[in-house]
Amino acid sequence: MLNYTKYIHENSNTWVTFVHGAGGSSIIWHKQVREFRKHFNVLLLDLKGHGASVSSDFVEELQELYTFDTLAEDIIEVIDFEGINTSHFIGISLGTIIIRTIAEKHPERVQSMIMGGAIMKLGFKSRLILRTGMLLKKIVPYHKLYNVFIFLIMPYRNHKESRNLFIKESKKIYKEEFLKWFRLAVNLKPILHFFRSVEIKIPTLYIMGEEDYLFLPAIRKIADKHSSSNLFVVQDCGHVVNVEQPQLYNNMVIGYLSGF
Repeated sequence: MLNYTKYIHENSNTWVTFVHGAGGSSIIWHKQVREFRKHFNVLLLDLKGHGASVSSDFVEELQELYTFDTLAEDIIEVIDFEGINTSHFIGISLGTIIIRTIAEKHPERVQSMIMGGAIMKLGFKSRLILRTGMLLKKIVPYHKLYNVFIFLIMPYRNHKESRNLFIKESKKIYKEEFLKWFRLAVNLKPILHFFRSVEIKIPTLYIMGEEDYLFLPAIRKIADKHSSSNLFVVQDCGHVVNVEQPQLYNNMVIGYLSGF
């Protein structure tokens, strides 16, 4: 089972489940935990091969191929074990794809989706970066590939804290694990096309930085097209909105969730 941490609120029955992105860990939510614990029950997860979920239990599984379905079921296993019937799901980056997969497979478990730095389309630049990485993976150290990819997603000076946090956490990941997640990203096009084309009737809040140039344009179109979706764009902010603008992010998300 995934490593996880839970915080129980003495008066609330509402759960929020945080899902980080590839290369990160639950530590990326460190600016959210204190505030969210004041209002909700909180569940923090380390995805397979990330954070404290890197252990001897996972070494034997490193040769297995991942799919978003299996990654989603890892999370369902945890919430089943904890007896959580429904939860709001809060994700960042690639974690938003896992949340949307959970919503497709288990819509009755998802009260709402909060999608920060959401990835719902890979443009030409994104696909070129990933394809180049696959070609170079045998001759370039995998951490260098990841660092280049992270810099291209978060290129500006005000993105430095987010870059450094993801780079630091990525150093805990096995090479084989990294390459499996990389392959997963390379083959995203069909699933993302489905997500853009088919609206799911679950309340969804997209929180995107105005400088998230690779992914924001597609989210703008989705928010216009899907009636269950809302978009909030954070000024002077890049891909990892919860780290770069934590106070604004916390106020916006807690306010949104308090309306349920």
